[in-house]
Amino acid sequence: MTFNILIIGQKGRLAHEAALFAATLRHNAPNWSGRLIVGEPQPGDRWPDDPRIPESPQRDLLRKLDAEIVPFENHHFGGYYPNGNKIEGLSALPDDPFVFFDTDTVITGELDGLAIDFDRPAASMKREDTWPTVELYGPGYKEIWGVLHARLGGDLTETLDKSWPDEHWRRYLYFNAGWFLGADPVAFHRAFLDAALMIRDDPPEEIACQELDPWLDQAALPLAIHKLGGGRPGARGGIADGVFDGSHSFHYRFVPLMYATAPDHVIAAVEAAVAPNAVKKVLKDHEPFKRFFYQPKGTKARALFDREDLPRKEQAIRNRLRREGLWIR
Repeated sequence: MTFNILIIGQKGRLAHEAALFAATLRHNAPNWSGRLIVGEPQPGDRWPDDPRIPESPQRDLLRKLDAEIVPFENHHFGGYYPNGNKIEGLSALPDDPFVFFDTDTVITGELDGLAIDFDRPAASMKREDTWPTVELYGPGYKEIWGVLHARLGGDLTETLDKSWPDEHWRRYLYFNAGWFLGADPVAFHRAFLDAALMIRDDPPEEIACQELDPWLDQAALPLAIHKLGGGRPGARGGIADGVFDGSHSFHYRFVPLMYATAPDHVIAAVEAAVAPNAVKKVLKDHEPFKRFFYQPKGTKARALFDREDLPRKEQAIRNRLRREGLWIR
């Protein structure tokens, strides 16, 4: 099945990351025939300045790589919460199945022919227990997620992974919003927006003390996916676990973390994609790309860690990279 891809592009870091995403997509998935849509937020009263990608080598490279830069308006979010772009940017999509990827992602395998049931939405399981924060005297995960699902007409019991015990965070439906997929971007946009606005504007008392920045999108996403009849990849979600954030894509977030933690096949796929001169001359304008892709910092960072025995906490990885002068954002 042909599907489209949405990423978000705007001036600054995301323009560089969008160019890298497009380069890895075209190099590592040459047979994929969908549309790569770069959703571009437009200036307005929700942005302190113009968020669009300026005319630049990055914008030119996106065009050369057959990316379509499509505008969208921010009606509910904007500069104060840019993660909301992944919700409002769905309005830039045509009415076809889609996969959204965070822009700080690379494609590492051929996407043509993947077995995906888009009628069963799914999202990334590359997550930690970041939200909600459960206090000693409650409310607990069951109570918080239960009231949120009920607010939107959902049934908590349908979402549970019963291989985990009560009040273990993994028992409850929770995703990283680094990728998600669905059959109908209009319906997905509506469900995602309804959940986010309920949590932000009319929260139940059970989450009155919960931090929503930057977690609002990840709090809302499970509610939307459940409402649309989806679930975890490999279970109710329509793609096998480990395809995205595994064999076919990698959400790196920061280039030093990619070199420290990514499997060998990811680094090989990325370095092959960034090698052509037409790509190199654009990507090297971004300092982290220059230092890690085209200078020795990538090799140095990779040598510091055993990918089979990484520190349990990401902060330990970041701290070691900093000590070695290898942390660049």
